[in-house]
Amino acid sequence: MKKILILGSSGSIGVNTLNVARNFPDKFKVAGLTVNSNIEILEQQIREFKPEFVVVTDESKAKKLQSNIGSICEVLSGYNELANVAMQRDYDILLGAIVGFAGLSPTLEAIKRGKRIALANKETLVVAGEIVTKLVLENNAEIIPVDSEHSAIYQCLVGENLNEVEKLIITASGGPFLNKDKSFFENATVDQALNHPNWKMGNKISIDSATMMNKGLEVIEAKWLFGLPVEKINVVIHPQSIIHSMVQYLDGSIKAQLGLPDMKLPIQYALTFPERLKNNFNRTDLPAINTLSFFEPDLEKFECLKLAFDVIKMGGTAPCILNAANEVAVEKFINKKIKFSQISGLIKKALDKIENHSDPDIETIFECDKVTREFVGKID
Repeated sequence: MKKILILGSSGSIGVNTLNVARNFPDKFKVAGLTVNSNIEILEQQIREFKPEFVVVTDESKAKKLQSNIGSICEVLSGYNELANVAMQRDYDILLGAIVGFAGLSPTLEAIKRGKRIALANKETLVVAGEIVTKLVLENNAEIIPVDSEHSAIYQCLVGENLNEVEKLIITASGGPFLNKDKSFFENATVDQALNHPNWKMGNKISIDSATMMNKGLEVIEAKWLFGLPVEKINVVIHPQSIIHSMVQYLDGSIKAQLGLPDMKLPIQYALTFPERLKNNFNRTDLPAINTLSFFEPDLEKFECLKLAFDVIKMGGTAPCILNAANEVAVEKFINKKIKFSQISGLIKKALDKIENHSDPDIETIFECDKVTREFVGKID
Protein backbone atom coordinates (compact mmCIF):
# COMPACT_ATOMS: atom_id res chain seq x y z
CA MET A 1 0.00 0.00 0.00
CA LYS A 2 1.56 3.29 -1.17
CA LYS A 3 0.57 6.64 0.32
CA ILE A 4 0.09 9.43 -2.23
CA LEU A 5 0.27 13.18 -1.61
CA ILE A 6 -1.54 14.90 -4.49
CA LEU A 7 -0.63 18.54 -5.08
CA GLY A 8 -3.45 20.08 -7.11
CA SER A 9 -6.25 17.56 -6.60
CA SER A 10 -9.03 19.68 -8.14
CA GLY A 11 -7.40 19.99 -11.58
CA SER A 12 -7.63 17.46 -14.40
CA ILE A 13 -4.42 15.63 -13.41
CA GLY A 14 -5.43 15.49 -9.76
CA VAL A 15 -8.94 14.26 -10.54
CA ASN A 16 -7.54 11.58 -12.87
CA THR A 17 -5.03 10.51 -10.22
CA LEU A 18 -7.91 9.91 -7.86
CA ASN A 19 -9.67 7.96 -10.63
CA VAL A 20 -6.61 5.71 -10.79
CA ALA A 21 -6.48 5.36 -6.99
CA ARG A 22 -10.17 4.46 -6.98
CA ASN A 23 -9.43 1.55 -9.34
CA PHE A 24 -6.72 0.16 -7.04
CA PRO A 25 -7.93 0.56 -3.43
CA ASP A 26 -5.57 -2.22 -2.30
CA LYS A 27 -2.54 -0.46 -3.81
CA PHE A 28 -2.95 3.22 -2.91
CA LYS A 29 -3.97 5.31 0.07
CA VAL A 30 -4.52 9.06 -0.35
CA ALA A 31 -2.40 10.67 2.37
CA GLY A 32 -3.10 14.31 1.52
CA LEU A 33 -4.68 16.64 -1.02
CA THR A 34 -4.06 20.28 -1.90
CA VAL A 35 -6.01 22.88 -3.86
CA ASN A 36 -5.87 26.60 -4.37
CA SER A 37 -9.51 27.51 -3.76
CA ASN A 38 -11.86 24.86 -5.20
CA ILE A 39 -13.18 23.56 -1.90
CA GLU A 40 -16.37 22.20 -3.45
CA ILE A 41 -14.49 19.48 -5.33
CA LEU A 42 -12.07 19.04 -2.43
CA GLU A 43 -14.88 18.40 0.04
CA GLN A 44 -16.23 15.60 -2.17
CA GLN A 45 -12.73 14.12 -2.41
CA ILE A 46 -12.27 14.31 1.36
CA ARG A 47 -15.50 12.46 2.03
CA GLU A 48 -14.63 9.68 -0.44
CA PHE A 49 -10.88 9.21 0.06
CA LYS A 50 -10.53 10.31 3.69
CA PRO A 51 -7.04 11.86 3.54
CA GLU A 52 -5.19 12.57 6.77
CA PHE A 53 -4.81 16.26 5.85
CA VAL A 54 -5.56 18.81 3.12
CA VAL A 55 -4.06 22.18 2.19
CA VAL A 56 -6.10 25.08 0.80
CA THR A 57 -3.81 27.94 -0.18
CA ASP A 58 -6.71 30.43 -0.11
CA GLU A 59 -7.00 31.00 3.64
CA SER A 60 -10.61 32.24 3.63
CA LYS A 61 -11.69 29.17 1.64
CA ALA A 62 -9.80 26.96 4.09
CA LYS A 63 -11.84 28.33 7.00
CA LYS A 64 -15.05 27.68 5.11
CA LEU A 65 -14.00 24.12 4.32
CA GLN A 66 -13.11 23.45 7.95
CA SER A 67 -16.56 24.66 8.95
CA ASN A 68 -18.16 22.38 6.36
CA ILE A 69 -16.32 19.15 7.22
CA GLY A 70 -15.73 19.50 10.94
CA SER A 71 -13.15 17.01 12.23
CA ILE A 72 -13.12 14.63 9.24
CA CYS A 73 -9.53 15.62 8.48
CA GLU A 74 -6.96 18.30 9.26
CA VAL A 75 -7.26 21.47 7.14
CA LEU A 76 -4.13 23.56 6.62
CA SER A 77 -4.02 26.90 4.84
CA GLY A 78 -1.60 29.14 3.01
CA TYR A 79 0.93 28.77 0.21
CA ASN A 80 3.80 27.89 2.59
CA GLU A 81 1.97 24.77 3.75
CA LEU A 82 2.54 23.15 0.33
CA ALA A 83 6.26 22.90 1.04
CA ASN A 84 5.66 22.11 4.72
CA VAL A 85 3.53 19.03 4.07
CA ALA A 86 5.97 17.80 1.42
CA MET A 87 8.76 18.25 3.99
CA GLN A 88 7.07 16.82 7.09
CA ARG A 89 4.13 14.51 6.38
CA ASP A 90 4.03 10.76 5.82
CA TYR A 91 3.72 9.71 2.16
CA ASP A 92 5.53 7.56 -0.41
CA ILE A 93 4.74 9.28 -3.71
CA LEU A 94 4.27 12.98 -4.41
CA LEU A 95 2.01 13.61 -7.41
CA GLY A 96 2.94 17.13 -8.51
CA ALA A 97 0.04 18.55 -10.51
CA ILE A 98 0.12 22.19 -9.40
CA VAL A 99 0.30 24.43 -12.46
CA GLY A 100 3.28 26.75 -12.83
CA PHE A 101 6.16 27.93 -10.65
CA ALA A 102 4.17 27.23 -7.46
CA GLY A 103 5.00 23.54 -7.79
CA LEU A 104 8.76 24.03 -7.40
CA SER A 105 9.14 24.39 -3.61
CA PRO A 106 7.14 21.30 -2.52
CA THR A 107 8.80 19.21 -5.23
CA LEU A 108 12.25 20.20 -3.98
CA GLU A 109 11.28 19.23 -0.43
CA ALA A 110 10.02 15.82 -1.56
CA ILE A 111 13.24 15.23 -3.52
CA LYS A 112 15.33 16.03 -0.42
CA ARG A 113 13.45 13.24 1.37
CA GLY A 114 14.23 10.74 -1.39
CA LYS A 115 10.61 10.31 -2.46
CA ARG A 116 9.22 9.20 -5.80
CA ILE A 117 7.96 12.24 -7.68
CA ALA A 118 5.21 11.60 -10.23
CA LEU A 119 5.80 14.87 -12.02
CA ALA A 120 3.11 16.64 -14.02
CA ASN A 121 4.44 20.10 -13.15
CA LYS A 122 6.85 20.65 -16.04
CA GLU A 123 7.77 24.15 -14.82
CA THR A 124 9.81 22.61 -11.97
CA LEU A 125 12.38 21.29 -14.45
CA VAL A 126 12.04 24.24 -16.82
CA VAL A 127 13.13 26.83 -14.26
CA ALA A 128 15.48 24.74 -12.10
CA GLY A 129 16.40 21.68 -14.13
CA GLU A 130 20.08 21.54 -13.20
CA ILE A 131 19.39 22.02 -9.49
CA VAL A 132 16.54 19.49 -9.46
CA THR A 133 18.44 16.76 -11.30
CA LYS A 134 21.47 17.18 -9.03
CA LEU A 135 19.26 16.91 -5.91
CA VAL A 136 17.60 13.77 -7.27
CA LEU A 137 20.99 12.05 -7.56
CA GLU A 138 22.20 13.27 -4.17
CA ASN A 139 19.07 12.09 -2.34
CA ASN A 140 18.38 8.89 -4.26
CA ALA A 141 14.97 10.28 -5.22
CA GLU A 142 13.07 9.33 -8.36
CA ILE A 143 11.25 11.42 -10.95
CA ILE A 144 8.80 9.61 -13.21
CA PRO A 145 7.08 11.96 -15.66
CA VAL A 146 3.31 12.18 -15.89
CA ASP A 147 3.11 14.36 -19.00
CA SER A 148 1.95 11.98 -21.72
CA GLU A 149 4.89 12.91 -23.97
CA HIS A 150 7.60 12.38 -21.37
CA SER A 151 5.91 9.25 -20.05
CA ALA A 152 5.99 7.90 -23.60
CA ILE A 153 9.73 8.62 -23.93
CA TYR A 154 10.39 7.13 -20.49
CA GLN A 155 8.57 3.94 -21.52
CA CYS A 156 10.45 3.77 -24.84
CA LEU A 157 13.79 4.03 -23.02
CA VAL A 158 13.16 1.16 -20.59
CA GLY A 159 15.77 -1.53 -21.25
CA GLU A 160 17.70 0.67 -23.69
CA ASN A 161 21.13 2.32 -23.56
CA LEU A 162 20.82 6.13 -23.49
CA ASN A 163 24.10 6.38 -25.42
CA GLU A 164 22.40 4.64 -28.35
CA VAL A 165 19.65 7.27 -28.66
CA GLU A 166 19.85 9.33 -31.84
CA LYS A 167 16.95 11.63 -31.03
CA LEU A 168 13.81 12.08 -28.97
CA ILE A 169 10.70 12.88 -30.99
CA ILE A 170 8.10 14.79 -28.98
CA THR A 171 4.68 14.85 -30.62
CA ALA A 172 2.34 17.84 -30.53
CA SER A 173 -1.32 18.01 -31.48
CA GLY A 174 -0.87 21.57 -32.74
CA GLY A 175 -3.70 22.78 -30.51
CA PRO A 176 -6.89 24.56 -31.57
CA PHE A 177 -5.15 26.94 -34.00
CA LEU A 178 -3.15 24.41 -35.99
CA ASN A 179 -4.99 25.14 -39.22
CA LYS A 180 -5.40 28.89 -38.69
CA ASP A 181 -3.19 31.54 -40.30
CA LYS A 182 -1.02 33.64 -37.99
CA SER A 183 -3.25 36.64 -38.78
CA PHE A 184 -6.04 34.83 -36.90
CA PHE A 185 -4.11 35.30 -33.63
CA GLU A 186 -4.86 39.03 -33.66
CA ASN A 187 -8.54 38.46 -32.85
CA ALA A 188 -8.51 34.99 -31.28
CA THR A 189 -10.79 34.79 -28.25
CA VAL A 190 -10.16 33.13 -24.91
CA ASP A 191 -12.91 30.58 -25.57
CA GLN A 192 -11.36 29.67 -28.92
CA ALA A 193 -7.92 29.25 -27.37
CA LEU A 194 -9.33 27.04 -24.60
CA ASN A 195 -11.12 24.75 -27.05
CA HIS A 196 -8.48 22.03 -27.45
CA PRO A 197 -9.47 19.41 -30.04
CA ASN A 198 -8.17 16.34 -28.14
CA TRP A 199 -7.49 16.98 -24.46
CA LYS A 200 -9.51 18.30 -21.54
CA MET A 201 -7.09 20.44 -19.54
CA GLY A 202 -6.96 23.43 -17.23
CA ASN A 203 -7.00 26.99 -18.56
CA LYS A 204 -3.28 27.72 -18.36
CA ILE A 205 -2.09 24.56 -20.08
CA SER A 206 -4.84 24.91 -22.71
CA ILE A 207 -3.61 28.40 -23.64
CA ASP A 208 -0.04 27.09 -23.67
CA SER A 209 -1.15 24.43 -26.12
CA ALA A 210 -2.72 27.07 -28.35
CA THR A 211 0.56 29.07 -28.43
CA MET A 212 2.62 25.84 -28.46
CA MET A 213 4.55 27.15 -25.46
CA ASN A 214 3.46 23.93 -23.78
CA LYS A 215 5.56 22.01 -26.27
CA GLY A 216 8.47 24.38 -25.74
CA LEU A 217 8.35 23.79 -22.00
CA GLU A 218 8.26 20.05 -22.70
CA VAL A 219 11.44 20.31 -24.79
CA ILE A 220 13.24 22.02 -21.90
CA GLU A 221 11.86 19.44 -19.46
CA ALA A 222 13.00 16.57 -21.72
CA LYS A 223 16.55 17.96 -21.77
CA TRP A 224 16.78 17.61 -17.99
CA LEU A 225 14.71 14.45 -17.56
CA PHE A 226 16.72 12.44 -20.05
CA GLY A 227 20.08 14.25 -19.99
CA LEU A 228 20.27 14.84 -23.73
CA PRO A 229 21.33 17.99 -25.61
CA VAL A 230 18.63 20.01 -27.33
CA GLU A 231 20.09 19.02 -30.71
CA LYS A 232 18.76 15.52 -30.04
CA ILE A 233 15.21 16.68 -29.22
CA ASN A 234 12.73 17.16 -32.07
CA VAL A 235 9.08 18.25 -32.17
CA VAL A 236 6.65 16.93 -34.77
CA ILE A 237 2.98 17.80 -35.22
CA HIS A 238 0.73 14.76 -34.84
CA PRO A 239 -2.89 15.99 -34.82
CA GLN A 240 -4.47 12.69 -33.72
CA SER A 241 -2.62 12.59 -30.35
CA ILE A 242 -2.35 8.79 -30.48
CA ILE A 243 1.44 8.48 -30.62
CA HIS A 244 2.49 10.35 -27.51
CA SER A 245 6.19 10.47 -28.37
CA MET A 246 8.98 8.40 -29.90
CA VAL A 247 12.65 7.56 -29.54
CA GLN A 248 14.90 7.00 -32.54
CA TYR A 249 18.04 4.92 -32.02
CA LEU A 250 21.42 4.90 -33.76
CA ASP A 251 20.43 1.98 -35.98
CA GLY A 252 17.50 4.01 -37.35
CA SER A 253 14.76 2.10 -35.54
CA ILE A 254 12.02 4.07 -33.79
CA LYS A 255 10.09 3.02 -30.68
CA ALA A 256 6.76 4.74 -30.06
CA GLN A 257 4.21 4.65 -27.26
CA LEU A 258 0.59 4.81 -28.38
CA GLY A 259 -2.63 5.32 -26.49
CA LEU A 260 -5.83 7.30 -26.41
CA PRO A 261 -5.57 10.92 -25.23
CA ASP A 262 -6.35 9.97 -21.63
CA MET A 263 -4.13 11.06 -18.76
CA LYS A 264 -5.07 8.12 -16.54
CA LEU A 265 -2.59 5.84 -18.35
CA PRO A 266 0.60 7.90 -17.80
CA ILE A 267 -0.54 8.65 -14.25
CA GLN A 268 -0.99 4.95 -13.50
CA TYR A 269 2.39 4.18 -15.04
CA ALA A 270 4.13 6.76 -12.83
CA LEU A 271 2.42 5.42 -9.71
CA THR A 272 2.96 1.71 -10.38
CA PHE A 273 6.31 1.56 -12.23
CA PRO A 274 7.96 -0.89 -12.78
CA GLU A 275 4.70 -2.85 -12.64
CA ARG A 276 1.91 -2.66 -15.22
CA LEU A 277 -1.45 -3.30 -13.63
CA LYS A 278 -4.58 -4.35 -15.51
CA ASN A 279 -7.22 -1.62 -15.63
CA ASN A 280 -10.61 -0.96 -17.20
CA PHE A 281 -9.56 2.10 -19.25
CA ASN A 282 -10.66 2.37 -22.87
CA ARG A 283 -8.37 0.60 -25.35
CA THR A 284 -6.90 2.03 -28.55
CA ASP A 285 -8.71 0.75 -31.65
CA LEU A 286 -6.22 1.27 -34.49
CA PRO A 287 -8.56 0.38 -37.40
CA ALA A 288 -11.04 2.94 -36.08
CA ILE A 289 -8.32 5.62 -36.02
CA ASN A 290 -7.41 4.80 -39.64
CA THR A 291 -4.87 7.62 -40.18
CA LEU A 292 -1.83 8.89 -38.29
CA SER A 293 -0.17 11.98 -39.76
CA PHE A 294 2.98 13.98 -38.98
CA PHE A 295 4.57 17.23 -40.12
CA GLU A 296 7.00 19.92 -39.02
CA PRO A 297 5.86 22.74 -36.68
CA ASP A 298 5.75 26.28 -38.07
CA LEU A 299 8.17 28.19 -35.80
CA GLU A 300 7.32 31.53 -37.41
CA LYS A 301 3.64 31.06 -36.64
CA PHE A 302 4.16 29.47 -33.21
CA GLU A 303 6.83 31.84 -31.96
CA CYS A 304 6.59 30.64 -28.35
CA LEU A 305 8.00 27.26 -29.38
CA LYS A 306 10.97 28.98 -31.03
CA LEU A 307 11.56 31.08 -27.91
CA ALA A 308 11.78 27.91 -25.82
CA PHE A 309 14.48 26.49 -28.08
CA ASP A 310 16.30 29.83 -27.85
CA VAL A 311 16.38 29.92 -24.04
CA ILE A 312 17.80 26.40 -23.82
CA LYS A 313 20.83 27.68 -25.70
CA MET A 314 20.97 30.83 -23.54
CA GLY A 315 20.92 28.79 -20.31
CA GLY A 316 21.19 30.36 -16.87
CA THR A 317 17.98 31.99 -15.68
CA ALA A 318 16.63 32.48 -19.23
CA PRO A 319 14.22 29.52 -18.91
CA CYS A 320 12.97 30.99 -15.61
CA ILE A 321 12.36 34.35 -17.32
CA LEU A 322 10.55 32.60 -20.16
CA ASN A 323 8.33 30.64 -17.79
CA ALA A 324 7.44 33.54 -15.48
CA ALA A 325 6.75 35.91 -18.38
CA ASN A 326 4.57 33.30 -20.04
CA GLU A 327 2.54 32.65 -16.87
CA VAL A 328 1.81 36.36 -16.44
CA ALA A 329 1.10 36.88 -20.15
CA VAL A 330 -1.33 33.94 -20.24
CA GLU A 331 -3.13 35.28 -17.17
CA LYS A 332 -3.41 38.69 -18.85
CA PHE A 333 -4.88 37.06 -21.96
CA ILE A 334 -7.37 34.98 -19.97
CA ASN A 335 -8.45 38.17 -18.18
CA LYS A 336 -8.78 39.89 -21.58
CA LYS A 337 -6.11 42.49 -20.85
CA ILE A 338 -4.01 41.61 -23.91
CA LYS A 339 -4.57 39.91 -27.26
CA PHE A 340 -3.54 36.35 -27.98
CA SER A 341 -1.03 37.69 -30.49
CA GLN A 342 0.72 39.71 -27.73
CA ILE A 343 1.70 36.76 -25.54
CA SER A 344 4.95 35.99 -27.34
CA GLY A 345 5.81 39.71 -27.54
CA LEU A 346 5.63 40.12 -23.76
CA ILE A 347 7.90 37.12 -23.30
CA LYS A 348 10.44 38.55 -25.75
CA LYS A 349 10.44 41.88 -23.91
CA ALA A 350 11.19 40.11 -20.64
CA LEU A 351 14.01 38.09 -22.19
CA ASP A 352 15.49 41.26 -23.68
CA LYS A 353 15.28 43.44 -20.55
CA ILE A 354 15.87 41.11 -17.58
CA GLU A 355 19.39 40.04 -16.74
CA ASN A 356 20.25 36.41 -17.40
CA HIS A 357 22.28 34.95 -14.51
CA SER A 358 24.51 32.02 -15.38
CA ASP A 359 24.79 29.03 -13.01
CA PRO A 360 22.04 30.31 -10.64
CA ASP A 361 21.34 28.94 -7.18
CA ILE A 362 17.77 28.41 -5.99
CA GLU A 363 17.56 31.85 -4.35
CA THR A 364 18.53 33.50 -7.64
CA ILE A 365 15.83 31.53 -9.45
CA PHE A 366 13.16 32.65 -6.99
CA GLU A 367 14.32 36.26 -7.29
CA CYS A 368 14.37 36.03 -11.10
CA ASP A 369 10.82 34.69 -11.09
CA LYS A 370 9.69 37.57 -8.87
CA VAL A 371 11.43 40.27 -10.93
CA THR A 372 10.07 38.88 -14.19
CA ARG A 373 6.50 38.74 -12.92
CA GLU A 374 6.71 42.33 -11.71
CA PHE A 375 8.18 43.49 -15.03
CA VAL A 376 5.60 41.77 -17.24
CA GLY A 377 2.77 42.69 -14.89
CA LYS A 378 3.45 46.39 -15.46
CA ILE A 379 3.39 46.17 -19.27
CA ASP A 380 0.10 47.35 -20.75
